[in-house]
Amino acid sequence: MKIHEYQGKELLKQFGVPVPRGIPALSVDEAVAAAEKLGGPVWVVKAQIHAGGRGKGGGVKLARSIDDVRKLASEILGMQLVTHQTGPEGQKVRRLYIEDGADIQKEYYVSLVTDRATQKVAFIASSEGGMDIEEVAHSTPEKIITEYIDPLTGLSAEQATKIANAIGLPADSTAQAVDVFQKLYKCYMDTDASLVEINPLNRDSKGNIIALDAKFNFDSNALFRHPEIVAYRDLDEEDPAEIEASKFDLAYIQLDGNIGCLVNGAGLAMATMDTIKLFGGEPANFLDVGGGATAEKVTEAFKIMLGNKSVKAILVNIFGGIMRCDVIAEGVIAACKAVNLNVPLVVRMKGTNEELGKKMLADSGLPIISADTMAEAATRVVAAVK
Repeated sequence: MKIHEYQGKELLKQFGVPVPRGIPALSVDEAVAAAEKLGGPVWVVKAQIHAGGRGKGGGVKLARSIDDVRKLASEILGMQLVTHQTGPEGQKVRRLYIEDGADIQKEYYVSLVTDRATQKVAFIASSEGGMDIEEVAHSTPEKIITEYIDPLTGLSAEQATKIANAIGLPADSTAQAVDVFQKLYKCYMDTDASLVEINPLNRDSKGNIIALDAKFNFDSNALFRHPEIVAYRDLDEEDPAEIEASKFDLAYIQLDGNIGCLVNGAGLAMATMDTIKLFGGEPANFLDVGGGATAEKVTEAFKIMLGNKSVKAILVNIFGGIMRCDVIAEGVIAACKAVNLNVPLVVRMKGTNEELGKKMLADSGLPIISADTMAEAATRVVAAVK
């Protein structure tokens, strides 16, 4: 789950990380009222979408008068903002954040992410913060440093000092940077975040450290512990199909291909997508119906997949471990009839009640293409599309 910048800054503030004053706005009039409440002489008018690169895309502008605020808010609100993270279709701006102008002397980059290889938290930092951090990573990777934090001990003052020194923070800002880094780490851990990114982290002309941006991703599996974070969810920023899937406890992510995939188990779903690619096809989605799929869940899964007009065929790949193949077969038959399926369907089943499931499919009278191996299933679904 992602949240907006202004919501991320509310969280940072709760953990004592300094952020500029700002007020969210849903209309031009609210943006003007926010600027008047903050007082001048300079404001930043920021588009709020769940994507990075807003500045380069024209979604972050400086205003030097109330008239400027009104003009810029009118231009940005409702625009289709295209960034390197939104794709060519862009994302509609429905919210703004009006923030105090900042005294920027030097911009840094800091982020926290869980590193599965080391089973530690990676604290990533750079002296080259700002809009071109991707270019820095590409052209001068030596300017990006990584410090691994053991979650059993947390971020020590020594480690935080090491990070501050490595990115060239002046001595008069080191103590505050250490404090900010440790608070940032606590925020990351206590909120069950999977990513916290501050870009840029600013050092002003007086040596003060302040977070000028905030990007948060959260581990969805931990959200039951954080109703206050769930309250930040903005459904306008999420794919409607993914929202619908979540209502039925389906793990669904839409992709750019034309072969719909319905699989039980995340690992098998990834392997199925890889196999489709291997045989020259393109998966249209990741869809894990889980171990306890019912006929109703399978029907809803079919409806969600077919809501994507790019889907030209569907591959169902089931391993009957916890899930019985006959239950999936029942769901597939019900789904085909409910949605009046008009694209080719390839089904591969292995495991518990496999023969019964296959017989149910064969006796259904539906034009279902059967397969025994993953290679055979992928070959047949790719051929069906072509």
